[in-house]
Amino acid sequence: MIKLANPLFYPLSILVGGVVLVVGVRFAKIPNVVILPTAALVATVGAALLNSREPNEEKLAKQQLQKELQMLQNAAKNLADKSGDLRQEAKHLLTDDSFKIELLAIVEEACDRATELPKKIDRLSQRVQGHNSLLSPTELQQQLLEVQNKLSVSSGAARQHLEQLANSLKRNIELAKAGEDTRQAQLVNLYTLIQETAGILQNLQNKLRTSDLTKFEEVNELRSLSAELNSYQENMEILVGR
Repeated sequence: MIKLANPLFYPLSILVGGVVLVVGVRFAKIPNVVILPTAALVATVGAALLNSREPNEEKLAKQQLQKELQMLQNAAKNLADKSGDLRQEAKHLLTDDSFKIELLAIVEEACDRATELPKKIDRLSQRVQGHNSLLSPTELQQQLLEVQNKLSVSSGAARQHLEQLANSLKRNIELAKAGEDTRQAQLVNLYTLIQETAGILQNLQNKLRTSDLTKFEEVNELRSLSAELNSYQENMEILVGR
């Protein structure tokens, strides 16, 4: 029995469905109410046929990739939701003077980036699923170069994290050169980044609620955490694509 499959994972089935749609509308003059579901059916059946011809090992790898992408999408949405809450709290608390307003701007920048993440993950999901979606050594090398550029101006915990990310990218480059699929390794890197970012965001939210905002030292600590949050967001953008 042939199982249904998502046509988005099979570009050839999408192409065939598109051809049916164009021919039906432009040349056969078939009404939209008829040709649209017909084209969708052709794409779905084509995907099911292609799926049935795939080796079991490839199917399992694809299922694992889909599972990890779903985890990534859920984590990104959770981070975006928490960022929205933090943005509202910060806006309520940080409006008294110019220094606090400057801090608010930093917090809002990080939160805005986080709220955009689910859409970026959706676009990433489209890119990494398909038969011609393996990351090349050149693409990974470009990501590594961006991380190394940040390393040259970083220190402390931020530098340590960047070094770990750089080492992961170096391993992935070697795997890619050997013809291995590095997509899952990249997704693991990104998932780890999202979880670490969520931890920093929670820490920032807790301190925002408990700090004495009349004290320069405590406000400055909040500013440092906000800058760290922004830095982690930048690291995610390197892996996701800007």
